[in-house]
Parts: sequence; structure tokens; C-alpha cells
Amino acid sequence: MLFAIGSAAADRPNIVFIFSDDHSPNAIGAYNRWLKSVNPTPNIDKLAAEGMVFERSFCTNSICGPVRAVIETGKHSHLNGFRQNGDKFNWDQQTFPKLLQASGYQTVLYGKYHMEGKPKGYDEWAVLPGQGLYYNPDFLTAEGKITKEGYCTDLVTDMAVEWLKEKRDPTKPFMLRVQHKAPHRNWMPALRHLGAFDDVLIPEPPTLFADHRFQASPSRNQELEIDRHMDLNYDLFVDLTAEFDQPASQKTQDRSAWMNMKRMTPAQLEAWHAYFDPKDKEFHEANLYGEALVRWKHQRYMRNYLACVKGVDESVATMMKTLEELGLSENTIVIYSADQGFYLGDRGWYDKRWMYEPSLEMPLIVKWPGVTAPGSRNHDLVQNLDYASTFLEMAGAEIPQDLQGKSLVPLLKGEKPAEWRDAIYYHYFEYPSVHMVARQRGVRTDRFKLIHFYQFDEWEFYDLDADPQEQRSQYDNPVYAAEVAKLKEQLETLRVEYGDDSDISAKPEDWRVKVRKGEVTE
Repeated sequence: MLFAIGSAAADRPNIVFIFSDDHSPNAIGAYNRWLKSVNPTPNIDKLAAEGMVFERSFCTNSICGPVRAVIETGKHSHLNGFRQNGDKFNWDQQTFPKLLQASGYQTVLYGKYHMEGKPKGYDEWAVLPGQGLYYNPDFLTAEGKITKEGYCTDLVTDMAVEWLKEKRDPTKPFMLRVQHKAPHRNWMPALRHLGAFDDVLIPEPPTLFADHRFQASPSRNQELEIDRHMDLNYDLFVDLTAEFDQPASQKTQDRSAWMNMKRMTPAQLEAWHAYFDPKDKEFHEANLYGEALVRWKHQRYMRNYLACVKGVDESVATMMKTLEELGLSENTIVIYSADQGFYLGDRGWYDKRWMYEPSLEMPLIVKWPGVTAPGSRNHDLVQNLDYASTFLEMAGAEIPQDLQGKSLVPLLKGEKPAEWRDAIYYHYFEYPSVHMVARQRGVRTDRFKLIHFYQFDEWEFYDLDADPQEQRSQYDNPVYAAEVAKLKEQLETLRVEYGDDSDISAKPEDWRVKVRKGEVTE
């Protein structure tokens, strides 16, 4: 049903879209995964109990900026022009916020957007430049750059609450986007959450010490292992609390935590020292190496990561409480999602980018009072490609024919369209770059997955029922020959359907050597 512009706000639902960065479904209690015992997200879990959890929610390109561009446009990366971080997003193109505005909605954006340029299609916005900072961050606004003292997750939440209470037009429905930096690297928790998980032994993923011999060469030639690549100083803050002159361990070292600590207030820095300095002393005294050191790094990493998640979870509680106080709960759809999954030691890794499940997955939880059954779970194949169409149908606005996603509204109503997709299409472009993850494209069905690392012309195939951890490729197994052929055909069909004419013929030289020599930069 399409609503006329100017329809009363009561006739059209408000939408609050809470979006975090690198929040793995494994670190959300409602997904019932290996971290559930830690109880990382009681408030997000409550939201899930009041709405629908999408169990098979995936991204199209597992990297921050491109995911956001796909959501903004409802089109794959090769069409919206934002293939990898560092690309420039064309804000003049069609986006769902512009369409919502044209249909009578107020549109507001606060927090991380990671696409540069002045956002278009928003009545008000305050966004983090680039990755943004955890402490005392800058925000870009229509009036210019401002700096706010405090913790980023709290500041973004406060701006959203202030808008709801003091700035919105009560005669219009709204789309409010609350977008957090957390829990993005370098995992700097709020001061009140330092040590929040110190008394908990964080479970290890079953693949922390994975053997990659039975997979294509890119899985062995990356740079995102907890063992070899997670930096004790810059990533885990060992000794970084005492001095700011640690030598980098990697050519493309992430120094954002170091830079942020230089901007802390004396009181913030004192609290940081008080927490981490004694732990650094204990670490040095332990003199760990080998698997024991990997396990220590995993515990430190996960405690910081989950403490960042705790701030996001509190933000969800604050937003829900505010909606209730303002009498908006019954006519407001609340959505929680994140830009992609993340490796929490799975496969021995951190970061994202791959088409393997831990980074392909993205959380999606939707509460729609009176429409979506509380406590429901959906198992259909959905993608971030579908968000724009979904938002537009929720708002009663027309969905342009050139959007490539499918509206999730029927699924949220407990229905399944007869022609729902039976496979998803994936394409990752960012190589050579940070972490050195090879370019790849592929297809995933309900049970099977085919990945093509096309620069190296290497393939992987997985039966997810038999090997859910994706530890041994079956690409050369004659038992699966017919299924591999079928998926190759399906991959080509989807490539044509989505209009992906990207050049996959180029074969790289040894880019790793070139990067290390400084002949190629990020």
C-alpha cells in the first residue's frame, strides 16, 4: 500500500535503524552461538524476543564502506560505484533516504557512515570522519566539524535521544539511523566497561587453531591471524598505556588506538593506565609463547571487544526506553544490524572480508509491533541488498524497479513469496590492501558454497551441512562434481542477473612483496 505524501504520522510507522560495526552474530546471545554463555547482549536479546531474528542474513561484500553503500542504494557494489574502502561514494545517485524524504519522512543520521562527502537525503546529520574515534571524537555536520568530549557510543546515542525529544516534527513519520563505531578495531571500551569481562573465561571458537592446508592458497597467505598479525601494543594495548612510541610490527599498522589515546583527557588517560598497567606487568611476568600466547591474546582481544559491544547493547536499551517514554513504541519499527560479521578467533583470525560464514554473516533483528510475531526466527536467505526495498515498503513508499534487493516485509509478516531467492551472490574487491585478503566472488545456497579466488584462479567448495566450519574444501572431490558444476552455472547466472561486468581476468604479481618493499601502498 502506498501512502500519500503528508499522511499522518500515526498512519505510517517510524523506523529506528541501529547499526554497529563488525558485530558478529556469534557475539549476540539471541543467535545461540558459542559465546552465548558470556551473556554479551541482554538488551539486544530482549529486542530479539520482541521481534524476528534472521538466521541467514548475509552481506554482499564484507567490508565497512561498501556494505553501507549497498544499504544506501539497494544495489551491488559494482553498480553503486563503491567497491572498496577508499572509493568515493556518489551522493548524487538514487538512495533510499532521498526516496523516504520525497514520501514525507524525516530522515536523520548520527554516527559512523564511512563513505565521505556530505550525506544527501537527510534532514539532519552528524557523522564521524572516516573510521572515527572512540574517545572525544570529531563529528562532521552541515555547519562544519565539531568535537565532543566523551565516549563515541554514548555521544551518538545522546544525539539520537535529543533529536527524538527536542527536534523531530511530530506530524511526520521518521527514519532515525543510530550508527556506532563499536566494536570496530581497536576495541577501546568505555571507561565504565574496562574489566567488564575479566572474571569470565571467554570460550574459544572450535577453529582457533585451524589448519588451512585443505583450502586454497589465499587462506594461508593473508595477514589477519591472531598469532602472527594481532599486535600486542597497537591492538591489545600492552605497554601502549605507558609510552606512545612503540615501533610498528606491520607496514600497514593500525595506529588508531595510539592516536586516540593522545587525545584523551588527563582523567581518561589516568583511568586507562590504572586498568591496563597492572595487567601489562602480569603479562610480562608470565613470559608466554606458542599456543599459550595465542590463547592469552584471544582472551585480551575478546574482553575488549565484548566490552565495546556492551556499550552498544546499552545504547539499544536507551533507545527502547526513550521510545517508550515518548509514547512511540507501538508505531516504531526497531532494527538492529551491523555491517558484516567478524572473526572472533574463528579460523585463528580477526577482521572480516572473506566469504566464509563468520564474515559473510551479518546480524539482523527486527521488532515491528503488530506485524512481526514476537520470538520468531527466519531461515530464508537475505542480504543487506534487501534493506532499501524493505525500508521503502515499510514506509508505504514506491520501490523503484532498478533496486536489486527484495523487500523483507512479507517475511516479517510470516509469509514467504513463492519466488524467493535460492542463492546469494558475493563479490569482494579490496586487494592488495590491509590484511591481504584475495579478491573473491561466489555463491551460497541453503546448503552449498562455491568461492572463486579469481586472481589466482583457485576455487573452493563446501557442503555446509557436512562441514559447517568450512575446514576442508571439497572442490576436487568427485562426489560433489555435479553440485560444483551446478553452482558454477548459478554463479554465472547471478553475475549476469546483477549486471556484474567487473574484470576478473587480471592476474596479480606477488603483491605482498611489492607492498612490503613500498612499491605498492594501501
